[in-house]
Amino acid sequence: MLGMGCWSFGGGGYWGKVDQSEVNKVVAAAIEFGITYFDTAEVYNEGRSERSLGIALEGLPREKVLIGSKIAPSNCYPGMLTSHCEDSLRRLRTDYLDLYMIHWPVHPHAMRHFTGNESLIEKPPVLNDIFDELTGLKAAGKIRHIGVSNFGKRWMKEIPQGVNVSVNQLPYNLLCRAIEYEILPYCVESGTGVITYMSLFQGILAGLYKNLEDVPSWQSRTRHFSSAFNELSRHGEPGFESETRRAIREIKEQCEDIGFSMVEIAISWIIANPDITCALVGARSEGKIMQNLKAAQTVLPDDLVKKLNRITRTLKEKLGNHFDYFEGADYDRTILGLH
Repeated sequence: MLGMGCWSFGGGGYWGKVDQSEVNKVVAAAIEFGITYFDTAEVYNEGRSERSLGIALEGLPREKVLIGSKIAPSNCYPGMLTSHCEDSLRRLRTDYLDLYMIHWPVHPHAMRHFTGNESLIEKPPVLNDIFDELTGLKAAGKIRHIGVSNFGKRWMKEIPQGVNVSVNQLPYNLLCRAIEYEILPYCVESGTGVITYMSLFQGILAGLYKNLEDVPSWQSRTRHFSSAFNELSRHGEPGFESETRRAIREIKEQCEDIGFSMVEIAISWIIANPDITCALVGARSEGKIMQNLKAAQTVLPDDLVKKLNRITRTLKEKLGNHFDYFEGADYDRTILGLH
């Protein structure tokens, strides 16, 4: 299943200006061509993503779409959580969310990326209280399903017994395969669906850049790149640029051999994994939607999937079991904060 990632909606410093008229066309086309899931978050463009999606969906049959949004861990305190959920509902112009997720694990290091209020950070909300309130929102009909995002295995095990977490949203693509080590098998074992994001690695796997040096600073903050030459990077590591460069070159060679685009290869490789429930892909035009859908409908031969796995295995091993690609291995937000 292919879903629509809506981070760019509403425009902002990360993705640039996005006109509402463009968003309206993209959403209408997505629904027309069979995409039913739309994914956003309260922090995307300071709420403008939710607001923009709500405008685009206005007048369309609500029952034909699934809307997922995420709450920042710093807003998960009792009472505050319900208030923020209601704010999201108002921006999205809907009475309920099909999926409501905790955006990152709830501990000080993760919370600092969402708030500078040290009084909140010093005493994180308690998971039991969070899930009690989410369960109450579900009982009230304001959310249909409870989900999490970027939760590692240790955090998943902390979820109170009896709470049905439908989804864990995780980063996954040919160059970011860390979830294969531990969390993806655990989600499969526990019956938790997996929605993947960063499918095209912020344009790198869409062939937008001729070489790694052309990747903009905002998009080159991951552990694949050296932090020494990017003031926006915070992971503090030397990166794995040679392995990343080699993997991209060999993926391109496979594209040339079989006549597929990088987008087709990247998306269809994710879809080929039976453990993935839904892969998110953004789009800023109807043409891009058609390109993404064509990719999702492309069935890769098993031998090509295995070859792509071999091509990217060294990079996977170098990056290790850390799917927080923006922090150094010692400060991985998906595993910090637990005993």
